[in-house]
Amino acid sequence: MSKAKILLVEDDLNLGTVVKDNLEDLGYKANLCLDGKMGLQSFYENKVDLCVFDVMLPKKDGFSLAEEIRKTDAKTPIIFLTAKAMQEDRIKGFKVGADDYVTKPFSMEEFALRIEAVLKRSMDKERVEDRSEFILGHYVFSYTNLTLTYSNQVQSLTRKEAEILKLLCINQNEVLKREIVLNIVWGNDDYFLGRSMDVFITKLRKYLKEDSRIKIVNIHGVGFKLEVKE
Repeated sequence: MSKAKILLVEDDLNLGTVVKDNLEDLGYKANLCLDGKMGLQSFYENKVDLCVFDVMLPKKDGFSLAEEIRKTDAKTPIIFLTAKAMQEDRIKGFKVGADDYVTKPFSMEEFALRIEAVLKRSMDKERVEDRSEFILGHYVFSYTNLTLTYSNQVQSLTRKEAEILKLLCINQNEVLKREIVLNIVWGNDDYFLGRSMDVFITKLRKYLKEDSRIKIVNIHGVGFKLEVKE
């Protein structure tokens, strides 16, 4: 994790330089940008392992920057670094895809620990994403073979059904946002594609109905949650 690449977008040059220097002292590779537009360009031009965004940025604020990134990237973790401490701002930050939220002033020691924790969660999740087989109650889902097996019954899946189910498995018992599924599986979050996705979700619910411990729950206006009870 010490070699992780961090994109830091902070318009306060003095603070940004201090944070950048501290991150590099810890062994991270840090790139400092002073406005949201520059930050977005840097994100797309460089491989980034973690983003740290101030909220109040010139040209493109931190929330808008995160929303733009989340349209095409659901994985790269984002930490908001801001002087704002109001609850509604924190909620908005998490809604646009933040993984953590640090309020200024802060200690570098605590900030470093938060970065380490977020990176660890991200890497653990990547290892899960590399898996091709998942156990769901009494079901065995093979992403490679496009099959869902219950007892001796084998249900063949289409590629899109398998891709959606894998995303649900990776985010098991967590909310999976609609726009993330649409962007990853279909390439954009068009409204009519959303209706098509709902049809696929209905089919997956039907395939999983034999085990009452498994449910795909609709979180209205947000997305879906694959609930698997022990």
